[in-house]
Amino acid sequence: MPNSWMPQAVKTDVGDHAPCDSGIPAKAVAHITADRRATAEAPLDLVPFANLKSFFTGGGIGSAPHILWDPFTGSFAQFFPATSRSKALADAPGGVRTNRAGKVVIQIEALFFPHCRVDGKVFARLVDTPCKGWSELNAWVKSWGVPDVWPMGRPTALSRNTSPAGVWTSRGGWYAHAHVPENDHVDPGSWPQFVAPGPDGDLPEPSPGEGRFVPFPGPAFFVAGRRSPVIAAMHQRLVAEDCDRYTSSSGIDVWGPGDVRSYAAWQQKLGFTGSAADGMPGRGSWDRLRVPA
Repeated sequence: MPNSWMPQAVKTDVGDHAPCDSGIPAKAVAHITADRRATAEAPLDLVPFANLKSFFTGGGIGSAPHILWDPFTGSFAQFFPATSRSKALADAPGGVRTNRAGKVVIQIEALFFPHCRVDGKVFARLVDTPCKGWSELNAWVKSWGVPDVWPMGRPTALSRNTSPAGVWTSRGGWYAHAHVPENDHVDPGSWPQFVAPGPDGDLPEPSPGEGRFVPFPGPAFFVAGRRSPVIAAMHQRLVAEDCDRYTSSSGIDVWGPGDVRSYAAWQQKLGFTGSAADGMPGRGSWDRLRVPA
């Protein structure tokens, strides 16, 4: 049987366990904490993980999810076992039992709000973050029989797309908070891609670093004429990802216009558009490129 408590999470059992509806397919619900209101013109610092953990064990215990996930550090806290309902969804009396409608209804709150600031960098969407720990989280949720599908479509914007009651009660998979009947939220706005296992069944590393990949060197690193083996390694990865927009094979260790064009192609491949695909590396797209150290 799968582990009721995610092995990577700090177990913070708030009690008040209650069963889910075993006759309905397993599902997971994606939320963001959305605990501050920031804008592109006025970003705000991310709220510390410890603050949200304390909230869900204190004044916010009545709206606690199963998992609080910090996509910047890969930290997790878990408040209910997978076999219990949690309390992160509005649930009207006599309705579709939103918090219970599945063999499991695993609810995840990602510590994030649009235009949050971390280490001086601003993140407009959850998928722009490093998404550290996502592969472990995806694997644990999947171990409970939740398929890697979005019955109402993968979220790409902060807008409502309410699931018909018949879909909600008959189809397993991942739902955005914006999809859940009886609720009025529009989050999470985006969510990382499902992690495909490798040919040996193992999941890939959840994030770069730890000696295997080059951590994001920061935006100031990418200036015209910068020479570095990191840029050469990035060049090779862009070519491997079929994002080769270079016009010359010389000077591959020097940042130049070909790198900008090729990196823009990589950003577009990830689904970025407009100013988010300007060819200048950001932490989220860099981490997903996995430039080898």
